[in-house]
Amino acid sequence: MRPEFFFALYAGPDQIMGVTSGLAGLLGLLLVFWNKVVGVFFKIVGKFRHSPEAVTSDAAKAATTKAP
Repeated sequence: MRPEFFFALYAGPDQIMGVTSGLAGLLGLLLVFWNKVVGVFFKIVGKFRHSPEAVTSDAAKAATTKAP
């Protein structure tokens, strides 16, 4: 193999520090808004996990409580 190939793959500290700094910034932003992120995640998961039986039982309860 030619040595130029290995020089092209070299990533020194000056290149790696920029990437890791950006990743740390993204992680920090994620942690600042962690409650909001988790809340949105559970809202999305909740929409897919609702079962039709639970909806019909809630409707049946509402119908029995509204009866005069």
